[in-house]
Amino acid sequence: MLSRVAESIYWMARYVERVENTARIMDANYHMILDLPVGVGEQWEPLVVTSGDEELFKKLYHDEFNRENVVLFLTFDTRNPNSILSCLQNARENARSVREWISSEMWQQVNTFYLLVKEASREKAVLELPHEFFVEIMMASHHFVGLSENTMTHGEGWEFARLGRMLERADKTARIIDVKYFILLPSVDYIGMPYDHILWGALLRSASAFEMYRKRYGQIVPDQIIEFLILDNEFPRAIHHCLIAAEIALRNISGTVRGRFTNRAEKTLGRLLADLDYIQVEEIKGIGLHEFLDNTQTQLNQIGAAVSETFFSIPVVPAATQSQSIE
Repeated sequence: MLSRVAESIYWMARYVERVENTARIMDANYHMILDLPVGVGEQWEPLVVTSGDEELFKKLYHDEFNRENVVLFLTFDTRNPNSILSCLQNARENARSVREWISSEMWQQVNTFYLLVKEASREKAVLELPHEFFVEIMMASHHFVGLSENTMTHGEGWEFARLGRMLERADKTARIIDVKYFILLPSVDYIGMPYDHILWGALLRSASAFEMYRKRYGQIVPDQIIEFLILDNEFPRAIHHCLIAAEIALRNISGTVRGRFTNRAEKTLGRLLADLDYIQVEEIKGIGLHEFLDNTQTQLNQIGAAVSETFFSIPVVPAATQSQSIE
């Protein structure tokens, strides 16, 4: 497979996953606001912090983190490369460039998906009923992933899509957990109080984990939430599970067995996964949750860079030291 094709499929999947995550986080925030105690202000800045575009937002909106600005910035603002509309535009362009490698159903879905949000950006009336709009976005993303699963050959291209989707999902889960502790909680006095439980519930909903967590653990217990979202190897949005799936995809591409590596991407991903295989919640708390998640995000960025370097970059051919002789 050409590196150009692999890169386009990889980023197509990452962008669609990013769209779904952004929609889910905003929808969860709307629900959290309805549950907040009287006197507690709405929290919108954490959504921008989660996206990693805080500096750009401040430049464009002059530090005014209100509902209208944040929703516009994260949903329709094409000046933001990570807005829902920008990501769908990029996903569509990547899909267009590899139409011969993906199914016609996948192309039709990503194109329809983009046009849906593009049309909504002109009207903006959908934000009067944001829950319905964000659910529609999430379902469109699920539809695309389902079509990828069921209509695309599970070969090298499909593995690149799975690799991109899983790395993107792991990164977003790490970000939303980190933001909960350092941005959402206005005071340590709230820890253990009903407000704190509301935030933990919003965190679980941001990862579509609330129902599955309650089925397994029942009560809202912070240590169990950390274990579920970071270390669980069965829940599809837990960091550990995402990295297991990412490593399987990466090794299916390269043909390398686990325990060995032939490139920096396998080495970096394998090292992070090995840490998660054996670490426990008490060890994470000993390190510090923020420090642990910050380090995890750094390693995820390194994995992404290593994937690009290994599979997508054009190798630099050193200049010949001797001229070829002519007989």
